[in-house]
Amino acid sequence: MPRRYDPGRRERIIEAALRVVGRDGIAGLTHRTVAAEADVPLGSTTYHFATLDELLVAALRRTNDSFAGLLAAHPALSDPSADLAAALTELLAGWLSGDRGAVEREYELYLAALRRPPLRPVAAEWTEAATALLARRTDEATARAVVALMDGICLHVLLTDRPYDAVSAREALARLLRASGVTHQVR
Repeated sequence: MPRRYDPGRRERIIEAALRVVGRDGIAGLTHRTVAAEADVPLGSTTYHFATLDELLVAALRRTNDSFAGLLAAHPALSDPSADLAAALTELLAGWLSGDRGAVEREYELYLAALRRPPLRPVAAEWTEAATALLARRTDEATARAVVALMDGICLHVLLTDRPYDAVSAREALARLLRASGVTHQVR
C-alpha cells in the first residue's frame, strides 16, 4: 500500500500533544496517547518525534509563541509615551482571564524544564524573547525583572486560585519600572 502524503501530520501531532498535556498533564503524555488524540498511527509520532522530550520541545516552542505574540503585538512596546505598567497589567489580565486550562498547560510545559534538561533552552528562549521585547522600553536588567515579576504574578494566580489583582499588579510593575527610570509608566 503506498504511503499517504500528509504534510500537516507533524503539526497535528504537536496540537494533539498540547491537548493531552492540557487534559492529563505531562505525566499522561505518551506516544500512544498523542497518536490516539491526533488520530494517526503510533509510528507517525515516533517518526516525527523519536523521544517524548523532542515532542515536548516542539509543544513548548508552540506555547512560547502564544504570550510572546501578544506581547510583541502590543503598541505600548513601541510608544515611549504609553503607560507600560498599565499596558502590561492589561495584557496579563487578558491572558489570565482567557482559557485557564491553556495557561496552566503553558506553565506546566515551561516548568517541566526543571526536570527535563532538553526543555531548558526552549524555556530560556521565551525569557530571552520577552526580555528583548521589553528592553525596547527599558534597560535589559529591568526587562528581565519585569519578566520575572509577570511570571510570579501568573504563578501566584494559578497556584492560589485567587483572582488576578490588577491593582496590585499595576502597582508592582509601576514601582519596578519607576525604579529603572521609565518615566512614562504612570499618567
